[in-house]
Amino acid sequence: MKHFLTLTATLVFQMAAMAQTPPSGAELAALFAPSGSLRASINLGNPVLASLDAATGEPVGVSVDLAGELAKRLGVKLQLVAVKSAGTSVENVEQGKADIGFFAVDPKRGQEISFTRPYVLIEGFYAVRHDSPIIGNDQVDQAGITVAVGKGSAYDLFLTRALTHATLVRIPTSPAVVQSFLEQHLTVAAGVRQQLEQDAATFGGLRILPQRFMVIRQAMGMPKSRGDAASAYLAQFVEEMKSTGFVAASLRRHNIEGALVAGAQD
Repeated sequence: MKHFLTLTATLVFQMAAMAQTPPSGAELAALFAPSGSLRASINLGNPVLASLDAATGEPVGVSVDLAGELAKRLGVKLQLVAVKSAGTSVENVEQGKADIGFFAVDPKRGQEISFTRPYVLIEGFYAVRHDSPIIGNDQVDQAGITVAVGKGSAYDLFLTRALTHATLVRIPTSPAVVQSFLEQHLTVAAGVRQQLEQDAATFGGLRILPQRFMVIRQAMGMPKSRGDAASAYLAQFVEEMKSTGFVAASLRRHNIEGALVAGAQD
């Protein structure tokens, strides 16, 4: 009996050790890229993360750089799945059209997507017309105020919860928010500070309110169905990319100002 118990304990210990054994490189590649290529959903609607290169017409930016480095480490080809909105980028990953994506961390998205810790912090601001009586964020959430926001964006998800009196007007893509805000005679436009600044310079007659209304924690994500081992690898990858200066260097290379590299506790 004693021998049987000892043998059983040994088998249990060995099985537990096997369960904790990190997957091999080939196993990780299969988890991340079952099709043979790492399909990365790239949101072109957020200029902090990605945009189209004027010379080549190809997506460039910190999210593209991170996707390329991950594919390199996994030893697989990279396939960029470029979209124009955050909502579509999320759908790509949830519906199996992409293997990884770059998203603002949000509880609703976390139902299907496993997020890393953030690699970049992005500020959300409001913009109004120069002659608007609104001078502070506390004046936005009032009856009769209409707020233009990119459909499915982090701002949309946040403001849906935060605003109780103002009316959200959802625009198909974030880059189209300011133009729609002007054409539809809406009260406020909400979005990435950098995008609002670009649009203010393009259209004129706008001012950005002095305080941010939220900070977006931008992270990498993948389907929860890929398992804990893949999620743990992706989380470790992001932390290394921050600590080694990869993310900071990418932001500088693409001339992105105002975005902050997330700290370990963000």
